[in-house]
Amino acid sequence: MTDRQAYKPAVPMRIAIFISGTGTNMVAIINAIKAGELDASIELVVSSNSKAKGIKRAQEEGLDTLVFEIADYANPEAVDARLVSELQARGIDYVVMAGYMRKVTPVLLETFPNRVVNLHPALLPKHRGAHAIQDAFDAGDEVTGITIHFANEEYDKGPIIFQHEVPIVPGETVDELETRIHAAEHEYYPKVLQQLAHGNIVCG
Repeated sequence: MTDRQAYKPAVPMRIAIFISGTGTNMVAIINAIKAGELDASIELVVSSNSKAKGIKRAQEEGLDTLVFEIADYANPEAVDARLVSELQARGIDYVVMAGYMRKVTPVLLETFPNRVVNLHPALLPKHRGAHAIQDAFDAGDEVTGITIHFANEEYDKGPIIFQHEVPIVPGETVDELETRIHAAEHEYYPKVLQQLAHGNIVCG
């Protein structure tokens, strides 16, 4: 928190969720909304992978979906230009990346400054990249965790909003660690989004 003015959306906050896989964090957000723990409405689910399992779950929930093929990302700026159009048409307040495996471009970032949120399964700045859980495990770290941050043009380097530590238990497998990391993600991502919904988080 700083003395700067926070972006304060109308309640419920209008969000778009970006996924690439199973969408378990999307489901955690859906459940938090249903439980009255998150004052948000999901206006669009975007998938960078036409085979992502999360698409079906989103459709089962009656959510609007927009699905891209891998070939579309040969021109990522064109993808993001289309996304900007779709997001603006829906009055989106925040873009919520939940396992979205494509780097967004300035086309999107400059339209939604400090309103593109990412979840990373490590304690940034350590273990950036797509294999953060395995990297922390292989490094012999005693603790890892999760980081929620605003996305910017530098991969996994945007301003940090929240971090939560997850100890690495001696003798556990990387799969067991991953399960506990995901449990932390599912618990804390909706809580941080709730703070954004009420204008309680300021970037910088």
